[in-house]
Amino acid sequence: MSQIRHESVAPTTTRFLGGGETIDRHRHDDHQLIYVSSGVLAITTEHGSWIASNDRAVWIPAHTWHEHRFYGRSHFHTVGFPASGRTPLLDAERPTVVAVDPLVRELLIALTGTTRTGTALTGTETRHIEAVLRDRLRRVTAEPVALPAARDRRLADACRLVEEDLHQPCTLAQLAARVHTSERTLSRLYRDEFGLTFPQWRTRVRIFTAMAMLAEGATVTDTAHACGWATTSAFVQTFAQTAGITPGTYRAGMDGPRQRT
Repeated sequence: MSQIRHESVAPTTTRFLGGGETIDRHRHDDHQLIYVSSGVLAITTEHGSWIASNDRAVWIPAHTWHEHRFYGRSHFHTVGFPASGRTPLLDAERPTVVAVDPLVRELLIALTGTTRTGTALTGTETRHIEAVLRDRLRRVTAEPVALPAARDRRLADACRLVEEDLHQPCTLAQLAARVHTSERTLSRLYRDEFGLTFPQWRTRVRIFTAMAMLAEGATVTDTAHACGWATTSAFVQTFAQTAGITPGTYRAGMDGPRQRT
């Protein structure tokens, strides 16, 4: 594991980062809510990996190491919450992806930016916005677009082999042979550690990778091919079922907020 940088305070701030930029492994004494209003952000922690775009934010509990990679030009927002006292999420002990509705989005942008006149928020304004955000976060739904981290070495090796070559589908039996275990054992490891079947986990990996590729400008067809779908139509259907939006619409929305209904 690379060295973990320690930062006592989780800042409330915003900045722009380019595609491919990273933030090295670090941790805070505070909780942190992380959001990108444009672009795509992949966050890795000891618990696994999460991906978020402009309809999701990621909650990182205090003392949890995390590192970031950005796909496409990203507008990055972070809000710190003191570790002491009441947290805004019902389940705040582990990293969590939460849905970002239009109100939460505007609250995050307002809290991390400046007023329309270009001046900083006053203390009173900040407290009012924080109070509304806390109240709203208690009502948002969890959106688990996540890849949990494997504990068993055989499972970790199997996951790595799949992730390294999504273009070439591999059966569970073939994968088990490559990591020197039985198909039954490997199937049980996926269920026990991830709560998913192997096909369900593999679909998550493919969607996870597809979101990053689309954010960097790849076409829907090229993304489908690279991530192992036999046809573009099959990719479009699976992506829409998982993400709630077609890959074409998702790709078009990376430079700003999606169309509101």
